[in-house]
Amino acid sequence: MLIPAPDIDETALCHARLDHLRSHLEDAGIDLCVITNPVNIRYATGYRGYAAFQSRIPSQYLLVPVSGPVVLHGAYTDELATIDRCTTAHSVTGFDAGLDLAEAANRFVADVRAALHDAGIGAEDACIGIERTTPSGFEALAQAAMTVVDAEPTIELARSRKLPIELPAMHHAIAVAEHGIATMHASLRPSITENQLFSLLHKVNIEHDGDWIDGRMLCSGPRTNPWYQEASHRQIGAGELVAFDTDMIGPFGYCADISRTWVCASEPTPDQRDLHARAVEEIEHNTGLLRVGASFAELSQATLRHPERFIANRYACAFHGVGMSDEYPKIAYPDDWHWTGYDGELEDGTILSVESYVGASGQSEGVKLEQMVQVTASGVVALSSYPIGLAPNT
Repeated sequence: MLIPAPDIDETALCHARLDHLRSHLEDAGIDLCVITNPVNIRYATGYRGYAAFQSRIPSQYLLVPVSGPVVLHGAYTDELATIDRCTTAHSVTGFDAGLDLAEAANRFVADVRAALHDAGIGAEDACIGIERTTPSGFEALAQAAMTVVDAEPTIELARSRKLPIELPAMHHAIAVAEHGIATMHASLRPSITENQLFSLLHKVNIEHDGDWIDGRMLCSGPRTNPWYQEASHRQIGAGELVAFDTDMIGPFGYCADISRTWVCASEPTPDQRDLHARAVEEIEHNTGLLRVGASFAELSQATLRHPERFIANRYACAFHGVGMSDEYPKIAYPDDWHWTGYDGELEDGTILSVESYVGASGQSEGVKLEQMVQVTASGVVALSSYPIGLAPNT
């Protein structure tokens, strides 16, 4: 069964995101942005080709001036009105340019100069926002006496500020993920392998024109503690916990990031119920902290504190942003603030995942839960709705 897609004007959606990004570039004083992250290329234009390949070998680059033609190097499409021209890339990678990257780097700089010229921007006065390139690329830009700044913070901020036109696409991606979750839940039985169970989510995603899943985060039994043990050929046994995190880049390129933990074909034991209840308590407590204007530091300090035996195996963060992937902000637990915490405040419309992992040091099982919410001036709106309970599918 396929879930019908909502009637979304994808051209209008892409243009709205591009205009939104350009306004943030202008506010940051960036005249031209060079984008290589495939998620950000799609955010700016709707182009989705070869995203997994691009994530490790950035053969494509998108040149976005604040005003002027948008040029995609290294790919071809005639279907996107956001892209004015597609042309050859001079990618500064070992795969594309061999072991001496200097010549490709100079040609890459020439492409940047050409984009500035086409946009009517003088190269000597321009501020170039670079998302990512190799050191050879940066060296060539420096030798060309171009002013270069890091574009990633500007792009992350733009993406974190959701437009109303994005929300139907996000809701659909979540609905598809929850359909996949329901398919997994109905199929959970003793002897099914972790890989077989998790493959059902992939199948549902692809059937609905989704893209990929960021991690293989499904595990069972003694592999549920500590977290981050990915799916394997292990057969799931009766009475064991099964925990997963969707990490799904779904239809329209939007992320559905939801976690649940179930028990397989048995009633939960008292210890399993206790772990699950602690995780539910953390989700509910931390969700209750969320409000527009709350600082990341105060949220971190106010998060639920589990007994000491659970602290070492805590999750990587208490909250994080979600859009077309995991994104800014990432709000650390107080235990981690000294090395990975940074301050800011929640804006109206921020979409977050609220995280919990509860597994005691030295014990054999743990529970992973995660809910998606939107923080608005009128309160917190739940986006994910699949039942959070531990009960088996029987």
